[in-house]
Amino acid sequence: MAVYDELIAKYREIALTQSIMTIMAWDTETYIPPMAFPQRGEQMALLGQLQHRMATNPAIGTLLDKAESKSVLNKLDEVQQRNIYLFRREYDAMTKLPEELVAALAKQATLAVNVWKQAKAKSDWKLFEPELSKMVDLVRQRGEILMEVRKTPTIYDALIDLFEPKMTQETISKVFTDLRNSLIPLVNKYTAAMKGKDFTFLTRKVPIETQRKIGTALTEFIQYDTTSKHAGGRIDETEHPFTAGYFDDVRITTHYYEDNFTSSIYSVLHEGGHALYEQNFHSDAKFQPWGDAASYGIHESQSRFVENIVGRSPEFINHFLPILNKLTNNTFKDISVDQFAQGVNRVERTKIRIEADEVTYSLHVIIRFEIERDLFADKISISDLPSVWNEKYEKYLGVNIKNDSEGVLQDTHWASGYHGYFPSYALGNIYSGQLINVMEKDIPDWLDQIESGKFGTIKQWMVDQVHRKANLYDPEDLIQRITGEGLNAQPFTKYLETKYNQIFNV
Repeated sequence: MAVYDELIAKYREIALTQSIMTIMAWDTETYIPPMAFPQRGEQMALLGQLQHRMATNPAIGTLLDKAESKSVLNKLDEVQQRNIYLFRREYDAMTKLPEELVAALAKQATLAVNVWKQAKAKSDWKLFEPELSKMVDLVRQRGEILMEVRKTPTIYDALIDLFEPKMTQETISKVFTDLRNSLIPLVNKYTAAMKGKDFTFLTRKVPIETQRKIGTALTEFIQYDTTSKHAGGRIDETEHPFTAGYFDDVRITTHYYEDNFTSSIYSVLHEGGHALYEQNFHSDAKFQPWGDAASYGIHESQSRFVENIVGRSPEFINHFLPILNKLTNNTFKDISVDQFAQGVNRVERTKIRIEADEVTYSLHVIIRFEIERDLFADKISISDLPSVWNEKYEKYLGVNIKNDSEGVLQDTHWASGYHGYFPSYALGNIYSGQLINVMEKDIPDWLDQIESGKFGTIKQWMVDQVHRKANLYDPEDLIQRITGEGLNAQPFTKYLETKYNQIFNV
């Protein structure tokens, strides 16, 4: 239909512009020469303005009104109706948010992140507190507007909706409480099992050039092509690993440490999981509203599936340890599969989220969620954050926070205005547990296949069930369609207990 086709043509221009900005941002983090930063800033600012003008063009609103009429909408199929819904959702949000507020948020994020870096280096919460207070005020203003646009019950629900569409804090609170209550006993159980174990082999030096070869071997295993003439991916080096790209051009980065070789192994697998998801959206969805991830949590489910459920499994270790020894000239020939599996799955009561193991990680996220929820419900104030943080870390993880750098100042998310983002990390774990609960019924020998060095059938299952659906469904709806149930933490905790009982013989 003419109206629908015109809308998709306009969206295509917006998506193309965004894909250009994504690759330019990747270049900024990787190969840009030092002198080019000011110029790149001007380039990105102009592209951002152009994209905003395209996305808020009043002509789009007129076309959406026409497309949403019964005479047009009833003639559209499921995918076309989803495109109209998603385009409207984004258009309303962008047009309702005043440019002054968008600019103020961007400016304050720049200022707040800079002060956060200083405060973290000095472990000085009071230095950061005023800037965070300004940021939260601006985020509240955005949340109030989005609350009206998205018809959410609270401001915090509107903020969550930015990352996890249609997910509510009520649903998350319930499932996170169940998850927390299940995890705390497991943490106690498995940290006790760590006593007397020696994992110092994990600090053996592996040359950077060798680690690059290991990274390539890992991408070959998960079938993320970075080397052939048909490759749509590549591995580059940055301080903080990330994934960037769109459909046929999705790139990952990692960071190499000579005395911590597993850091790059698991960042390559993690980012590779993100890349596989991005590369395998349905080809018909390219440059259309549904040609995107269902949510940040679904995205995280794919990265953590490849990194942890596959990459830290004893079966994968059994397959990959001989390859690792071949590439490192037998650096780990004295280490058994069992020892290696225990080492990369060790459970520790850490204070830092990004250093957390698979069992404790979700507790770090739950703490942040509970703080955000209570902050935007006016149950706690900005000045309360350090003490609340420290109390929850003592209660849930049994650790004593000694300073704010290892406590409330450890993440950049709040300085950047990303309130509502944190729940997606733990939701990714929950989604992944629900997905493998179904996958193992369809592929009963999936772990045997991994041990044999075969990933194709497992990858294809994820492609068919998750990747190709792209953003055709909201996250909880997608999980319901695949698993037959709503959000449920039990499969994830069951997976953890089965795996860790086996690894540590408890």
